[in-house]
Order: sequence, then C-alpha cells, then structure tokens
Amino acid sequence: MFTGIVEELGEVVAVEEQGDSSRLTVRGPLVTSDAVHGDSIAVNGVCLTVVSNEDGAFTADVMAETLRRSSLCGASAGTPVNLERALRLTDRLGGHLVQGHVDDTGEVLAVTPQEHWTVVRVSLPADLARYVVEKGSITVDGVSLTVSAVDDEAFEVSLIPTTLSATTLGARAPGDSVNLEVDVTAKYVEKLLLSGVRPPGQAS
Repeated sequence: MFTGIVEELGEVVAVEEQGDSSRLTVRGPLVTSDAVHGDSIAVNGVCLTVVSNEDGAFTADVMAETLRRSSLCGASAGTPVNLERALRLTDRLGGHLVQGHVDDTGEVLAVTPQEHWTVVRVSLPADLARYVVEKGSITVDGVSLTVSAVDDEAFEVSLIPTTLSATTLGARAPGDSVNLEVDVTAKYVEKLLLSGVRPPGQAS
C-alpha cells in the first residue's frame, strides 16, 4: 500500500527481457537506502518487489500482466520513473490509499500552463470513467492527484510547481502514456451495490 506521494525521481538502469516478463534495474538511492529482498517499491505507480539491492539500485521482476496494463512495457535504460516505498502504519497519509495495482494507461491529451500551475488533460478508458469524479482522487504514474474536471472521455488535474519538478509529470507531453489507478473504494462500493447482498441482520 502506498500514498501517491513520490519520494524520489529515479531512473531505469537496465531492462532484461525474459520472454513473457522483464527484469528491471532501477536507480533510486533514497528508496533503496533501507530496502531488503521482498520489499515493495512503486515504480511509476506499479508495485514491484525488490529482488536485489546494490549500490543505490534495485532489481524487480515485471510479469506479463503488469507489462500489458502499464507503461512499463516501454521502459528502457534512461527512462525517468517516480519512486515510493511502501506505506508504514506510522506514516502520514499525505495523498490517498494507493495499491500500486495499475488499472490501465491513459494518454496525455493536452498540457496547458497557467500562471502558477499547469493543467494536464488525460484520456480516460471507458471502463474506468465511472470511478472518476470531480474533486476525487486518482493516481497518475504513481502520483496522488485531485481531479479538477472530468467527462466520459478524459479528466484534468492541476499540477503545482513542486509536483512538476519532483515527478515525471513535469516532462509529460501530449501523446505520452501514463499509468492510471482509480480509487479502489469506488470499486468495492459498486460491487456491493450490484450484488444485492444485504448486511447480516438487516431485514429484507
């Protein structure tokens, strides 16, 4: 579990293709400072398990399902990535509860600079649109953001200078692919409502 508050802007060092999976080596001195085998680190919003950790870089295996659903399929040596270590129970929840389970990718449609912030418009896959609401939370490349506008085809987020400089979002341009994770709470509510199952002890 993560918060969507990026700790470090890292970099992919190497990608080793392994048939239906890949092994990534990612440089991130901060997130690897206390990492051990089996720890979870979010890479552009994708929860990966540390296989090894050495000299400020860690390796992780990325299975086919993850490659299919995320932009990590296009990662190569030199690709910048947002990094975050897993949430501890004593940490402040500065963003929102993020699983690191990317739902799909969206395409950056427009980047519009304002006086003190930048508005980014991202395409919204049809099967995710019902989970995204104005002023709700969404994770874009591992960054917890507030939806400033939304319709059936796209949503907008407003990025402050800190977000632009401290994450990969500051370099995103129209046509770029970004990882999306919607708020899982909405999925659970939907399933419960559609199931028609009443809580124990509640009269029909």
